[in-house]
Amino acid sequence: MNYLRIKKNADFQKVFKRGKRVFSPNLSLICYPSEKMRMGIAVSKKHGKAVRRNRIKRLLREAFRLTCGELERNYCIIVLPKVQSEYTFRDFKTSFSSCFKKMNKCANP
Repeated sequence: MNYLRIKKNADFQKVFKRGKRVFSPNLSLICYPSEKMRMGIAVSKKHGKAVRRNRIKRLLREAFRLTCGELERNYCIIVLPKVQSEYTFRDFKTSFSSCFKKMNKCANP
C-alpha cells in the first residue's frame, strides 16, 4: 500500500493535537483518521547523532511500508520511537503490527 509522508509542521501539529495515541514496547503512534494514508516520523536527538537517527528513520519507513496493509482505514500517523540501545527491523515490524491491531479494534468497536 502506498502512503504519503507528512512534512509540514502544521500537519504534524494537527495530528499531535487531535490524534489518538497507541503504544507498543518500541513505538508510540499518534493517529488521526484521514482520506489518504500519511506517515511522519519524529526522532529526537536523544536517539543519538544524525547517522543513527537517519538509520532509525529508514528502518521505520520500510517496516511501515510492509505492514500498513493491515490497517482497515486511512490515517495520518506520526511515529515516535522509544529510546533504546539497539534498533532492529524485526522489532519495528512487530511493534507496527501490534499497534495496528489496537487501532483497528478502536475503529471498529
